[in-house]
Amino acid sequence: MNNKEILNIQDLHVSINNIEILKGLNLSAQLGEVHAIMGKNGSGKSTLAKVIAGHPSYTVNRGNIFFNKENITFEEPEKRSHKGIFLAFQYPVEIPGVSNADFLRLAYNSQKKANNLSEIDPLSFFEFISKKIQLIDLDTSFLNRNVNEGFSGGEKRKNEILQMGLLNSKLSILDETDSGLDIDALKTISQQINNLRSHNKTIILITHYQRLLEYIIPDYIHVMEDGKIIYTGDANTAKDLEKYGYEYIN
Repeated sequence: MNNKEILNIQDLHVSINNIEILKGLNLSAQLGEVHAIMGKNGSGKSTLAKVIAGHPSYTVNRGNIFFNKENITFEEPEKRSHKGIFLAFQYPVEIPGVSNADFLRLAYNSQKKANNLSEIDPLSFFEFISKKIQLIDLDTSFLNRNVNEGFSGGEKRKNEILQMGLLNSKLSILDETDSGLDIDALKTISQQINNLRSHNKTIILITHYQRLLEYIIPDYIHVMEDGKIIYTGDANTAKDLEKYGYEYIN
């Protein structure tokens, strides 16, 4: 592993309910890179995202996941989060009775505590998050609403990008962030993601569509099929897939 490598997945075999989904997957990513993962439905894209984040429903049968040169294959999801892994879900859940402000502050302080840093009090946090929220074109009244309850598709996505920026994670995995967005919302979300790109962070985008990659230009595009990455190319790969379909890979 080189000094900039943040993620290294080796020969990963994963199953759920005794059905194998990932079948010997390999992937590596370095700091500062944006990777896009594409593929047909059922190819294993979302499974990969959840397994990197430590979803407990999946069983790793073989292989390893190294994050920042540390083997995290069987580590608890909250420990992965504290170390700098963030997952934006394809279908963000609603949390009735919990305000966005409380949820975000507890998540932020949990990460601070895990890394032996000082936690922040509610008043200071509100001032802090109010500045962050303006960067993603949301009103501060958004903080008083319950997490994702009654949110539009665009608001849910903005909420996840807000979490991503707040937690300042080293590796952010965005699972079909473009799902359900109209073109204006897609442009806004893409710009916000681009604003969070930096030389010391890595982003993995999981998407079906080339349109997202018109606004967020990846360094690499990986094509998944039957639980494996079968092809890796540059940003032009998405245009070829749009034009010729996945069959051209074979």
